[in-house]
Parts: sequence; structure tokens; C-alpha cells
Amino acid sequence: MAVDLSFYKSFMSEEIRDEGRAEGIARGILLFLARAGVDVPDEARERIVGCTDLDVLSRWLLRAPAATSVEDVFAEE
Repeated sequence: MAVDLSFYKSFMSEEIRDEGRAEGIARGILLFLARAGVDVPDEARERIVGCTDLDVLSRWLLRAPAATSVEDVFAEE
């Protein structure tokens, strides 16, 4: 029995996967900041969680472990 796997290669499925990736990276950023005791105001939290650009989120994720403030994460933006 052949199974139609075309959905998994479609634009829509890729978009759904990207949304999940963005959510996961945003969660990672917030976890790093929480672990470091960095206060994340609601506005910054919304900016992180609302971002869908994987490149931007990846840059923020790389900065988050060394951040001493949320501004450190957004530096050079």
C-alpha cells in the first residue's frame, strides 16, 4: 500500500515546521535568560516569542547564554 507523503514536502508543511522551530528557539532564549536571572519585561518577551525569522532568533539564541540583560540579546539589531 502506497502512502502519499506529498504533504510532508509541501510549502504548508514547511511553514508549519518553521513555526515550530521558531517557537523552540524562542523558548530556548527565554530559558537561557531565566537561568541567568535576567529579567525579561513583557515587551521583550513578546518580541522574542513573536519573532518568526529563524536567522534573527538564531542570533539571539547565540547571545542569550552570555547576556546579563535582555538588551544584550537584542544588541546590534
